Amino acid sequence: MTMTYTELLEIIRNGENSGVEFKRDDIQNHDLAKELVALTNFEGGIVLLGVEDDGSISGITRQKLEEWVMTACRDKIRPGLIPFYEQIRDVEPGKDVAIVRVSRGLDVHTLWHNNKNSYFIRVGTQSREPTPEELGRLFQQRGSFRAELRPVSGATLADLDMRRLSNYFAQVREQVVPENNDEAAWRALLFNTEIMVEDGITVSGILLFGRTPNRFLPQAGIDAVAFPGVDKDYAARERAALRGPMTPLLNDAGDIVEAGLVEQAIAFVQRNTAIGGQLEEGGARRENLPAYPREAIREAIVNALIHRDYLLSSTDIELSIYEDRLEITSPGRLPNGITPARMLTGCRATRNQLIKDVMRDYRYLEHSGMGVPRKIVKCMREHNGTEPQLIEDGELFTVRLLR
Repeated sequence: MTMTYTELLEIIRNGENSGVEFKRDDIQNHDLAKELVALTNFEGGIVLLGVEDDGSISGITRQKLEEWVMTACRDKIRPGLIPFYEQIRDVEPGKDVAIVRVSRGLDVHTLWHNNKNSYFIRVGTQSREPTPEELGRLFQQRGSFRAELRPVSGATLADLDMRRLSNYFAQVREQVVPENNDEAAWRALLFNTEIMVEDGITVSGILLFGRTPNRFLPQAGIDAVAFPGVDKDYAARERAALRGPMTPLLNDAGDIVEAGLVEQAIAFVQRNTAIGGQLEEGGARRENLPAYPREAIREAIVNALIHRDYLLSSTDIELSIYEDRLEITSPGRLPNGITPARMLTGCRATRNQLIKDVMRDYRYLEHSGMGVPRKIVKCMREHNGTEPQLIEDGELFTVRLLR
């Protein structure tokens, strides 16, 4: 972790960025704490003491600087931080530079100053107070709360589809359900299964079983588009806003009588992808082949619904069909340290555990968490010999299937 003289000069030459901050060493203790809070609430980083904003070296002047830094981190930051500290001597003749390094925090940290806690995050080269949405996502990333269990403002028991709820508990979970008019019993059941909380219906409850989820959560849906070529085009073959609860409505035999979002999306793909054909062995007749394997499509759609960041309220999941590929784009970074490479190995982590559990109860996904390698990768290899592409780009994650 220690830094060499050459590495330090290179960092200074490149200037400040999302993980590097320059400061004089005569700053106030709360100013240093603010920068360290912002860095640890982001991805970690370093503060160089004794370096001016323009990269010139002013050097260290404060006596007992290390002790002052450690005291600031314990007195002005909640929870307290213990940074890695080191000094590089004679960066310029007679001028030393101190390096104060923090890693990505396991908790959300605050600056304690003037008898109040203030949150800060790193935005480019600036340390800023987060918006309520940014703060909520920060807590979610650190596992401090589950956004899916937040109450939905204005949603009541009447906004849930009791037919689907009865299906779920009676047919899928195979348990005794209350009578339709027994509101107290229903409330107790939904509270115990986290579909409700004391303040109302949860985000998960509305997404899974809501009558009209988009009335309360505009981002609860899939925007589907089929383009005629290989690029986005205003002259799409079909555009559809897929809306409604994630779960289907079943009849007594367990057959789907009203589609959920998964079935709606699969149907859109099927009617917008041509069916190919190949001769069976011996050339007796042609066997119809879909453009993409159904299992791979379903797995990609289910993963997008389960793992998307529902705190990002300005965008839906996007299902885009092109002449040469199919793309499913989900809002939000991958959760809990997951990377595309780790997904390919079957690494399991989830942002919305209740949604995942319910969708697994409906057998939309495997209990092993191996859906990506076993369903998407394996099915595409067997279907046409192509490798699915898993692409993380800023706040978006895309699964791309090649035709």
